[in-house]
Amino acid sequence: MADTRVASGLTVEQWDSQFFTEYLTENRFEGEMGTDENKIIQVKENLTKKPGDRVNFALVNKLTNNAITGSATLEGNEEDMASRSCEVAVNKRRNGVRVAEIDEQFSAISLREAGKAVLKDWAKKDTETLIIKALGRVGGIEMNATDIAAGANQTALDAWLVDNADRVYWGNNAYTANTDFSAGLATLTNATATERLTAANISAIKFKAMTLANPRIRPVREEANGRYYYTMYAHPLAFRDLKADTVITQAQREVSLEMENSRLFKGGDLLWDGVIIKEIPEMYGINTLTNLGDSSTSTVVPCFLAGAQAVGVAYAKRWRSVEETFDYGDKKGIAIDSIYGVEKLTFGSGASDRDDLKDNGVATLFVSVSATT
Repeated sequence: MADTRVASGLTVEQWDSQFFTEYLTENRFEGEMGTDENKIIQVKENLTKKPGDRVNFALVNKLTNNAITGSATLEGNEEDMASRSCEVAVNKRRNGVRVAEIDEQFSAISLREAGKAVLKDWAKKDTETLIIKALGRVGGIEMNATDIAAGANQTALDAWLVDNADRVYWGNNAYTANTDFSAGLATLTNATATERLTAANISAIKFKAMTLANPRIRPVREEANGRYYYTMYAHPLAFRDLKADTVITQAQREVSLEMENSRLFKGGDLLWDGVIIKEIPEMYGINTLTNLGDSSTSTVVPCFLAGAQAVGVAYAKRWRSVEETFDYGDKKGIAIDSIYGVEKLTFGSGASDRDDLKDNGVATLFVSVSATT
């Protein structure tokens, strides 16, 4: 008589492995995530093989010295690689579901399958929210109306703006001093169309990131066509204004075929001047700076131009499932948990490793919006 065996795909280990794979591939940011330094969101799993509460991401700046030519001496004139580091701390994050026997009788595996969709969706949203918040964190301050307006945070905001003056742009170049964060917000008004997200403002922030920023923000190379792109994560109010820009409307007719043939693009994305613009609806509930613009009545929103190594994601433990029985066996539950962290990668530009932190792969564009609803 042959023994009945559970299919390998239904074992807990196989289920957890498949869950983690689907969680990554269905994530809103999956096209920008990867382990190499050419990715906007760089993933490291160093702590899955050893203990620790944080992962170090390293930056080695490009060499800038002129070549030593002819018989001139190289010894003693070597260039300092000026390496810097950024720490990403990890923490345990988890959620679960519970089902009573009276509602439905579950086996261990069917319970996992039944809860898979909702738990996976929650895990994806958890990571997406952390990435959005990381992109908008400035000087340790969350990019929301309450924290940006708080008087106690103004010193940190101003310090961030000074350190990142070469990678911040206010719509239509409305504020150039880049010393006072609240003054920059106050220059933007909902009534001025040129201060909204437009093709011109996208080109301006790209030029700053590619040419004026020091160090420059590296674009991502698309292997399929060998071209280099930046990606802009746009607030939905700003994205709506951009779609009304006649320059953008015309441009999309000309690039639609190129976009369809590239893995970097998703449905609804726009392309302008080597920048892929992606609408991020979740930014509405996180990054809407209501009544912080001109005359304290205009709404300002950020858009993030991202290049390589903009965000770091560190995993100490991949997502895994745990089953538990409660109430004398009447209720069965399944939980998922992971130990990971997400941070915008910032590297020091001062004398010491962590002095005068700069956003490594992010340039921030602040714009007004035509309407808030």
